[in-house]
Amino acid sequence: MEDGVKMKRILVIHTGGTISMKENKETGEVNTSSQHPMDEISTMLKGTTEIEDEILFYLPSPHIRPDHMLKLGRAIHEKISKKNYDGIVITHGTDTLEETAYFLDLFLQTRKPVVVTGAMRSSNEIGSDGLYNLLSAIRVASCDEAQDKGVLVVMNDEIHTAKNVTKTSTSNVATFQSPQYGPIGITTKSEVFFHHKMTRHESYPIQNINKRVSLIKAYAGMDGSLIDAVRESQVDGLIIEALGQGNLPPETVDALKRTLDDSIPIVLVSRCYQGIVQDTYGYPGGGRELKEMGIVFANGLTGPKARIKLMVALEMTSNLTELEHIFS
Repeated sequence: MEDGVKMKRILVIHTGGTISMKENKETGEVNTSSQHPMDEISTMLKGTTEIEDEILFYLPSPHIRPDHMLKLGRAIHEKISKKNYDGIVITHGTDTLEETAYFLDLFLQTRKPVVVTGAMRSSNEIGSDGLYNLLSAIRVASCDEAQDKGVLVVMNDEIHTAKNVTKTSTSNVATFQSPQYGPIGITTKSEVFFHHKMTRHESYPIQNINKRVSLIKAYAGMDGSLIDAVRESQVDGLIIEALGQGNLPPETVDALKRTLDDSIPIVLVSRCYQGIVQDTYGYPGGGRELKEMGIVFANGLTGPKARIKLMVALEMTSNLTELEHIFS
């Protein structure tokens, strides 16, 4: 370590996922391992970064629920209140990584860098990416420029915002992308570069996350039966991935009205991965009619992330005007 260069203290919280798994060479099964394969990272950064490890969960990411996300967020708040960490890194399975990252982005109240990373290939596979991604994430979390940027996702030499990033491929190591927006920075073997700045950031200090919110994807010829079934299951909110700019088949309209009449808020996003929903079309089921009915239009979120945000929002309010403001 060079004279005058401050040793960085980084907390790494492990939650499970492929990054903490190994492949059984006899069966081909990939599963959790009792010894975290990332343990060797501390010796690789010796002299520049002080690493503290904590295992919070040993869960594959399809097992992660919103209450796990809240527990993780609370653990981060508790840790940074007791010790002066320079940054936090979370290792996580990739299937629901973007949802956990976005929840943390909405929940956490800290200026410190918080970085989520994972792996597409387990530690003993050829071309394993976990160790490299973790090294990159620690370097980003150690970077002063990473402050005040919300929760970041670092994978495959790229830095993405939690709000915009999404998993785009089932198995490619370059799976995490930010369609329409792109990464806000990149990592190299020796440097961290940011080329975009955040324009705004929102935070909601909720105490619980117990609301039931369902997600439906629209399709050609859709009627109201699925919407009615969700309504009758007594959900607290509904997200619909609509067609195009925010339109639905006319056969869904009556079911939508019944849902709204039951005081169940509906938030609309597009099933397209680029663009935003707009109240452009005035035909039956068109965006203009849906907005006039009281459906909330979300600005640029995917369906899963809109669901996380509505769950957070409903812990504070069920007023449609206030929900529109939160999602605008």
